[in-house]
Amino acid sequence: MTLVLICVLVGIIAYLGVVGMLVWKVNTLPPAENYDAIVVLGAQVKPDGSLSLQLTWRLDAAYEAWQKENCLIVVCGAQGANEPEPEAHAMRDYLVAKGVPEESILMDDASYNTRQNIRHAAELLKGRQAQRVLIVTSDYHLPRAMALAEDEGLDATGVGARTLPQYWLKNYGREGLSWIKYWMQKYLHLPLE
Repeated sequence: MTLVLICVLVGIIAYLGVVGMLVWKVNTLPPAENYDAIVVLGAQVKPDGSLSLQLTWRLDAAYEAWQKENCLIVVCGAQGANEPEPEAHAMRDYLVAKGVPEESILMDDASYNTRQNIRHAAELLKGRQAQRVLIVTSDYHLPRAMALAEDEGLDATGVGARTLPQYWLKNYGREGLSWIKYWMQKYLHLPLE
């Protein structure tokens, strides 16, 4: 029984260490400069077709970045069970309405997770002179998205869109678990897709 309690305690401490590392990474990201393409990761489109606040903030951050560096934008996200269309389509429409030319937007509407988002974006950008990409997602999600981009051979920088304070614990807690999954896939080669 004592051994079980020690293992549980060590697991909790390790998990809290991962969350602490994540908070540190989010707060020490270098400024985003000199990028050739922008990759925006999707979030929920509501059943009525409106964008979630989280997705709106990501797209607004991407638009601001596009205004600084007029470059290609890749929008990523498939259609979830309660979504009326693929996230990428709604994201494209939002950016076009803000003034981004439709021909400047590439769509990945087949990815259901961050690893697929980054992999599909990298494929779409092949041969397009995009050596350095700007990843745009929520702040807590950005460090892992950038790590996945580097795994795909992209030179990545990033911008983290803000999140609502009341979801801080939930978002960082879940993202801590996602980092553990990421390391298990990367270093132990476990098929946890």
